[in-house]
Amino acid sequence: MKPDASTRPETATAPARAGLLFGIGAYGLWGLLPLYFLTLAPAGPVEIVSDRVLFSLVVCFVLIAVTRAWRSLGAVLRSGRVFWALALAAALIAVNWLTYTFGVLTGHTIEAALGYFINPLVSVLLGVLVLKERLRPIQWAAVGTGAVAVVVLTVAYGQVPWIALILAFSFGFYGLVKNRVGAKVDAVTSLTVETIVLAPVALGVVVWLGVAGTLTLTGYGAGHFWLLAASGIITAVPLLFFGAAARRLPMTTIGLLQYIAPVMQFIMAVTVLGEHMAPERWIGFGIVWLALAVLTADMLLVSRRRRMNLRRAGLATQSEAQSAADLADREDSAAVAAQTSTGQLRAPHEA
Repeated sequence: MKPDASTRPETATAPARAGLLFGIGAYGLWGLLPLYFLTLAPAGPVEIVSDRVLFSLVVCFVLIAVTRAWRSLGAVLRSGRVFWALALAAALIAVNWLTYTFGVLTGHTIEAALGYFINPLVSVLLGVLVLKERLRPIQWAAVGTGAVAVVVLTVAYGQVPWIALILAFSFGFYGLVKNRVGAKVDAVTSLTVETIVLAPVALGVVVWLGVAGTLTLTGYGAGHFWLLAASGIITAVPLLFFGAAARRLPMTTIGLLQYIAPVMQFIMAVTVLGEHMAPERWIGFGIVWLALAVLTADMLLVSRRRRMNLRRAGLATQSEAQSAADLADREDSAAVAAQTSTGQLRAPHEA
């Protein structure tokens, strides 16, 4: 019998190819953020984040209008529990954005990248401490290795790497809050609500900077204005790409793609921005990468075990088992897509 077009391998893999391109696009754009922020000089971190909030809100309203999602937005704004959860998420992501921008503009892009390298480990740890999840021995080994890395890097930096830790924990708690919201709110609606919450503060900051005579948005020509205005699109486009990727790819693939952004930022900091990496810092980063390798290996082993169990359960062919396992992974990815509305993915984690 001639196979149906919907079951042909080339047709079945088309969404995966598209998802891979969307995923690479999302994390690639996030990886280039340091270069973008550096073009915004002489604007400081506080102004950049305030402008980013306001222009992101404009872009979100456009997207809501195009997708006719006003009813969904209204439902979230009227839902006390979901709204306040997103308000907390907004506060956490504001801390994350401000810390990251400060790190890049003050020559600490390497440390900022470190924050997103250790974020999956922090997310796993928060799962234990807050959600009372039980870790597998390999996951405990990864978390323990990550803790050793933080100690080594503290010695290497001569102080606690607070930029990295604030980024990792703020985004970890952000993901935790979004996890509690679950799939009730799509990514664009979520980002819209979060920027609505932050907009009054952002507008107040812009007005205050204007009165103080330090606002750069309108004082450095049209080019500078439009670079800052582009922050809305630069925030929204990777988010949309990520959402498209998460709907098409299994969780294991998303988990691997998440390292693209910090790797790009690390390489950029060392080769383009000229940030110094002393030998002891290389050792600390090496330990972090070892911990991530252990965590990633565990993730891949669990995914493989899931496929084997599905085959033993009676799925006749490897392709059927693969399809069922990928479907389960994509359901995890869809939940993650609902959790993420800013940038990097936390570890399932993940981002």
